[in-house]
Amino acid sequence: MSVRQPCELPVRLLDRQNRPYTGAYLLRLQGWTPEDYLRLAPENAFVEFVRGEVLMASPVSALHQEVAGFLYALLRAFLKAHKREDIVLTGPVAVQILPDVVREPDVFVLPPEAKGMLNQVPLPVVPRLVIEGTRTSTRTVDLVEKPLDYAQAGVPEYWVMDIQEKAVIQHLPEPGSRYTAHRVVRGWVASRVLPGFRVKVEWLFPRPDLRVQEALQAMGEERGLDKG
Repeated sequence: MSVRQPCELPVRLLDRQNRPYTGAYLLRLQGWTPEDYLRLAPENAFVEFVRGEVLMASPVSALHQEVAGFLYALLRAFLKAHKREDIVLTGPVAVQILPDVVREPDVFVLPPEAKGMLNQVPLPVVPRLVIEGTRTSTRTVDLVEKPLDYAQAGVPEYWVMDIQEKAVIQHLPEPGSRYTAHRVVRGWVASRVLPGFRVKVEWLFPRPDLRVQEALQAMGEERGLDKG
């Protein structure tokens, strides 16, 4: 496949007065090839390729980024404290989870053997853990479509940060390449693929209110913590 280049999609989204549209939206552009996607999709935006369609959503909120940033920092600190070599990344990074599906997760964890593949676009690695944050324009995609794709791809754990409902939906595999969804509105959500990593729902909503060090201590972790 071609290397993804920074450029703009050949699309302008306008309102009825021919002005740039600023509301929530999800564009589904049909008739695309993987090569088109990698050549035209901008590097600084979340744009996904799903079975001949390009999906482009309205920008995320600052709260969305706060939640994702906190979880990214917490995962990095947790892996360091446990001396694990798993790799945690944030989007927009194109990850080819199926031959005809490229997703760009908000936060995801790769196995150590992916280290030598990080320069490939898209990344040909199935993540161990995927975390997505909902927004108005992508609720159906995050809660209905992505669980089907991630389960089919063999992602062993998928979390959805439901910012609107202040809940975490943890998806775990069941027989038949599907997930069982567990909705948590209060208390701990414990990872199955990263033993010892757990998050309290109250830490995340209405906005992250803990420092990473405090969260690790609350998990019972005190090794490898940075001071300050």
